[in-house]
Amino acid sequence: MPTDLSRLPLFDHHCHGVLRDEVDREGFEALISESSRPATVGTTRFDSQVGFQVLANCAPVLGLDPFPTPEVYMARRKELGVEEVSRLLLRAADITTFGIETGHGADLITGPQQMAEAGDAAAHEIVRLERIAEQVAEKAREAGTDAVTYLSDLERTLDARLTTAIGVKSIAAYRIGLDFDAARPERVLVQSHAEAFMRRTGALRLDDPVLIRHLIWLAVDRAQVIQFHIGYGDDDVDLHRCNPLLLTDLLRATRDTGARFTLLHCYPFHREAGYLADVFPHVYFDVGLGINYSGSRSEAVIAESLELAPFGKILFSSDAWGAPELFYLGTFLFRRGLAAALDRFGELDGWPLEQRLRVATMIGYENAARLYGVDDRATES
Repeated sequence: MPTDLSRLPLFDHHCHGVLRDEVDREGFEALISESSRPATVGTTRFDSQVGFQVLANCAPVLGLDPFPTPEVYMARRKELGVEEVSRLLLRAADITTFGIETGHGADLITGPQQMAEAGDAAAHEIVRLERIAEQVAEKAREAGTDAVTYLSDLERTLDARLTTAIGVKSIAAYRIGLDFDAARPERVLVQSHAEAFMRRTGALRLDDPVLIRHLIWLAVDRAQVIQFHIGYGDDDVDLHRCNPLLLTDLLRATRDTGARFTLLHCYPFHREAGYLADVFPHVYFDVGLGINYSGSRSEAVIAESLELAPFGKILFSSDAWGAPELFYLGTFLFRRGLAAALDRFGELDGWPLEQRLRVATMIGYENAARLYGVDDRATES
């Protein structure tokens, strides 16, 4: 019997809000690409795996036949309005729990409460370490406080945010690469780098390796779930420095601290991530936005993610930002791809249906609920 995951509960442990305002065709195409530049002249982002998925599978959710022209699709979005488009697609995604990372473009997108309402789901915050450090530094610079006070205020602010947030995220992959020194930096060194950081002019963008390492160790000391961007991402990332194997020394150093690490997205390093999740008890991973952007090939990526890692260490995330289509596609393709992989294992080795469903539920929801210490299924009516 085929594995039916159409109603599989999902804990999207790493995602963002959706845009509050309407976007035009160019703006929408920017949302379905990781490039910071417009499509090459004479081409369109709709001519891609993710673009075809929008036209094939999101169009019917908005009341269109599959594969309308991009012009017809964009006209339908405008006709419905941004709030209705978001409501339709988020509810069709049928996500039980959102883990909303709030550190990127927060002034443009909806927050956790608005996402919960639009998606008829529970929502919890994930805080971005680098953004907290930047915000506290901006306030300290305005107040004229010194580096010692800044570092103290940083810890107090982080602790305050963690009273409600369920985890933290680091974008070290973007700012310094993952080939950083894993050792805890000495306090004197941290203080001197904080002084230099606060003396900068203009907007404060944290790209100091010592301060980013300090943030990571603050989270380790607090036994947090620490999300790390891994692999594929925007064009300001050096992909060759985003292999999760570069974190091996840090993972060895933190095995007995109570901290847990979740490796996000991971494509094309998802096999390496699966290895790390196997050998380190405090490491988990997902294939995140790699699912959306590989589209019709996402079944292969999902199957590959099941090769090495224990099934209790694999998570689900969409990494959707801005476009509600990415939430819907992330869940649709994940459910479809996971079902296909499990059915193949059933054909090859006779995995019983009840075991396939059990594994799917672990990966889709239960692993994240256990890891983050929240289970919103109990509150569903």
